[in-house]
Amino acid sequence: MNIIVFGATGNTGKRVLLQGIKMGHEMTAFVRNSEKLYAQLGEHSAKHAKVIVDDMMDPASVREALANQNAAIISAGHAGQGEEFVRIVDNIISQCELEPSFSGRVWVMGGAGLLDIPYTDLIGNDLPGFPPEYKNHNRNFERLQRTGLDWSMMCPGTMTDSREHPDPLHVTTEILPVPMQETIKDLSEAEIAGHLFSRFQELNVAYDDVVMCMLNHLGLGGAFNRKRVGLAYQSNIPVN
Repeated sequence: MNIIVFGATGNTGKRVLLQGIKMGHEMTAFVRNSEKLYAQLGEHSAKHAKVIVDDMMDPASVREALANQNAAIISAGHAGQGEEFVRIVDNIISQCELEPSFSGRVWVMGGAGLLDIPYTDLIGNDLPGFPPEYKNHNRNFERLQRTGLDWSMMCPGTMTDSREHPDPLHVTTEILPVPMQETIKDLSEAEIAGHLFSRFQELNVAYDDVVMCMLNHLGLGGAFNRKRVGLAYQSNIPVN
């Protein structure tokens, strides 16, 4: 499969690139700094990836890079960049829509605050106390909802370098992947926010598990088509 990674020198993107190469995919890295990329990949892996050095804000360059790709993984930027982050994602999505030889499968990185809170009509990013920059993920999600592309939005909590949790990975769509008591619906928004803050550690997940979930779901029309995806390690600890 031909896969292009935008933001391939970031913590997520570099792992997508390396794992994709190991899985035998034809990987393309779209980056601003090729020297950094080659230093991360190492000599062996660097020979197995096509590298495009250009500006993700340039529509023509992005569209050309998307030609004949089967999937795009957008791990570029971060919510703290504000408008720039939103523009990067919008430009890449727009060029995915316009390039006729692009197959249409897209993964976009979001965050756990985008997921529905069980028994409520709320998401974390809209609650008091959540960093306001997280709402840039909301805007990217809204952009995806307007496209006809086959997309998924990966919404992990804090990502860690290694997997230290002994429990198996639990994957959800649309909703937070940790158990909640139904009584949460009776709390105020401030109380719900406080409850979520106290349980953030349950949403920690290893980068490699996030990456493999995306790479294992690249086919068109799959189970995650047009859905937000949450990850956590299954735990039998009762909910307080």
